[in-house]
Amino acid sequence: MAGMEGLGRDVDFIPIASGQAFKLRGASAASILCTGADTFTITVSPTFGGAYVSPGALINHYYQRADTNGTHAWTRVAQTAANTVVQASAYTSLFEILTSQIPAPNAYVKVTASAAGLVTVILHDLVAQRRAVNLEVLGA
Repeated sequence: MAGMEGLGRDVDFIPIASGQAFKLRGASAASILCTGADTFTITVSPTFGGAYVSPGALINHYYQRADTNGTHAWTRVAQTAANTVVQASAYTSLFEILTSQIPAPNAYVKVTASAAGLVTVILHDLVAQRRAVNLEVLGA
């Protein structure tokens, strides 16, 4: 049997993440997977319990699939740079937040759906590889 487990080596996940603060500093980027017709807003803070503010216009494109079950191809959607992604239909969208895009000293990020949209955070290119049971707690 060949292969290695990805959790802890390459990736970490937050499956239900709308409005939940998470540390981005332990990864080089986070892929934000969103479903539902909604507006998804990025905010940042230097501390977990601090005041969250806009990090500026980070997102100038995202990828969208016209389904939530993988039966359509991804398309690239350009937008005027903003800290929001607006999804008009109940599709799947994915956008990236690079650690280098977050202004210092901010270490925590929130992506919040304005209504009932779902948000999953996929942290990737982890700075330190660890066994899954030794991964850093992201939401504290």
